[in-house]
Amino acid sequence: MRAIWSGAVSFGLVSVPIKVYSATSNHDVRFHQVHGEDGGRIRYKRTCEVCGEEVTYADIVKGFETPDGELITLDDSDLASLPVKTGHEIDVIEFVPNDQIDPMLFDKSYYLEPETKAAKPYALLREALEETDRTAVVKVALRQRETLALLRVRGKAIVLQTLIWQDEIREPEFDILDNEVDLKPQELKMASSLVESMGADFDPSEFHDEYRDAMADLIEAKKSDGDARPAPAAEAADDGGDSMSDLLSALQASVDAARSTKSDSGSGSGSGSGSAEKKTPARRSSSRTKKTEENDAGTGTDDAKPAKPATTRRRSTKKTA
Repeated sequence: MRAIWSGAVSFGLVSVPIKVYSATSNHDVRFHQVHGEDGGRIRYKRTCEVCGEEVTYADIVKGFETPDGELITLDDSDLASLPVKTGHEIDVIEFVPNDQIDPMLFDKSYYLEPETKAAKPYALLREALEETDRTAVVKVALRQRETLALLRVRGKAIVLQTLIWQDEIREPEFDILDNEVDLKPQELKMASSLVESMGADFDPSEFHDEYRDAMADLIEAKKSDGDARPAPAAEAADDGGDSMSDLLSALQASVDAARSTKSDSGSGSGSGSGSAEKKTPARRSSSRTKKTEENDAGTGTDDAKPAKPATTRRRSTKKTA
C-alpha cells in the first residue's frame, strides 16, 4: 500500500506520528464507452450552452445558482480566500461510548500506521480505546478540507473513519410510518422465532459479488471464443500544425520560390551582362528569405546586420572566453 497522508495523532500531551493508508479498494469491472463500429474511444467536449463554443479549462469558473435564479460565479481568487486547513495533525476532541456512534455517519475508512519510534504510544492509544469501549472523535484536514472523523480499533490497527455531517443525513418522511399498526402477540412471537432460527455470526468473507464474478466470466468467455480485437490507437488531434512544421513549410516555399526565380532568369536573354544582372537579385532574394525564416525560428542572425561584422563578434567572444 502507498501512504496518502502523514501526520500525527494528538491527544493530551501525547503525539503519535502516523501514516495514513486507504483501507478499501474498488474491484468493480471498469468499462470504456467506445464506438461499436471501430472500437474508438468516445470523447466529450466541454461546450457552452449559451454560445455553443468549446470551452477550455482555463475559461471555466465555478457557478452557484440561487433559488431565485441568480448566478454567482467564483474564480480561483475567491476560492483562495476560503479557510483552508493544511495542518498535519489529527486532533482528538473527545472520547465517546461506541454505542453512541450512528453508522449512517460513516464515510471512508483509512488505516493508521505508526512510525517506528511511535509503536508504543500507538499501542497505548489502541489498548485504551479497547479497555474503555470508547471511540475518539477527531478533526482532520484531508485534501485541504477539514472534516469530522473517528478513531476506532480494528484488530491491531487503528482506523480513521471519516464522517459526513449530521445535516447531510436525510430523514425518512414517509406518512405511512405514522399510521398505527395492530400487531398481535402471536404474530410477533412467530416473527421473533423466525429471526432466531436464522440467527448466525456475520462473516463478510462468505459473501461475494456475484454480478462482478459473472461479468468477469462473460468477458473471459468472449476472449476465449475469439471475440476480441486489438484496441485501436487514437489518432493525434489536428490542431493546425505546430510551429516547427510551419517553419519547415515556410523554408521549403522560400527555396522553391528562389529556384523558380533563378530558373526564369536563366531562360531569359541568355549569357552576358544582362543575364548576370537578373541572377544576382535572385540569389540575394533567396538569401534574405532564408535569413528571415531563420530569425523567426531564433537560429539565424539579424538580416539587417552585415554577415562579416557578425562573424567578427563571434570570434571576439571566443577569444574573451
